[in-house]
Amino acid sequence: MNEEITFVTGATGFIGSHVVRMLLLRGDRVRVLARNSSPKSNIEAFGCEIVIGDLKDSMSLLRCVRGCSRVYHVAADYRLWARNPQEIYDNNVGGTRNLLSACCEAGVEKVVYTSSVGTIGMRKDDIPADENTPVKLDDMIGHYKRSKFMAEQVAQEFATSGLPVVIVNPTTPIGAGDIKPTPTGKIILDFLRGRLPAYVETGLNLVAVEDVAEGHLLAETRGQVGERYILGGENWSLEEILDALAAICGRRAPRFRIPWTVALMAGTLDNFVSGTLLRREPSIPLEGVRMARYKMYISCEKARKELGYSPRPAESALREAVDYFRYDWQPDSGQGGASKLGSDTI
Repeated sequence: MNEEITFVTGATGFIGSHVVRMLLLRGDRVRVLARNSSPKSNIEAFGCEIVIGDLKDSMSLLRCVRGCSRVYHVAADYRLWARNPQEIYDNNVGGTRNLLSACCEAGVEKVVYTSSVGTIGMRKDDIPADENTPVKLDDMIGHYKRSKFMAEQVAQEFATSGLPVVIVNPTTPIGAGDIKPTPTGKIILDFLRGRLPAYVETGLNLVAVEDVAEGHLLAETRGQVGERYILGGENWSLEEILDALAAICGRRAPRFRIPWTVALMAGTLDNFVSGTLLRREPSIPLEGVRMARYKMYISCEKARKELGYSPRPAESALREAVDYFRYDWQPDSGQGGASKLGSDTI
């Protein structure tokens, strides 16, 4: 057993819970940050130390990281719409600065910061982008992407100043434990429920969530300070994803493809009526429609070469996600008291 303590933020979430599990398997003593309101079903069986706190509380973060040799900052405010967008920046940018400042004061030996594929520059010719594809803040669509881009810059600043920070950029993780679910998990869930009659032409890079978690540990042990590493898998069009789900589930895939301009008009109208007039979350997130304009095809060759990262086939992760949503997932963000969805329901 490693007597040094590893601190993890975002441990109750999809990626974070898998990072915690792998750290425990490695033999680490793990301390995790959680809010009182966070569903803890993903980590309650792990037996690790849970501290209640908030990334906006600098003093509490210093107490959390004292005595820790390693910190994994996985937490993020991932919303494509918010009544008050400033909250997203306060959590993602301000929270990252608060935590890294605490790491400096506590003398943490290594920090792994979880960024996003959203901060990677996208190409318009369907050729996979990589860590060196040109990108700037003005290229970011929506408050979430902008906040993650700014937070990654904060991490780079701390690395330049001497804090040993390594940055990882997960693509689109899928698999078990997607309690919210993520936007991709919701596509799978809607497909299983028969609530996906049509689709927009776009593309994603799919990766098993366990591989993303393993990539975090590889970044800690093998990553170079100040560098960023894409943790991805395979590039699939949305049509290919739906065809694979159809083969796995024995259902017909939707064949009606909505033109992007029609989806944009629908999203704009829904955002105005729901978001502006009714002040509630739109059912068609406008930022999501805008992101779908281009296929988010990515190369993770840098992580393969420098970290020894080796993701498994994406189809196996799709099967695990289907099984999870059929038999283990609970509505209401995975909190207790909700009935499990059996295969007869979806």
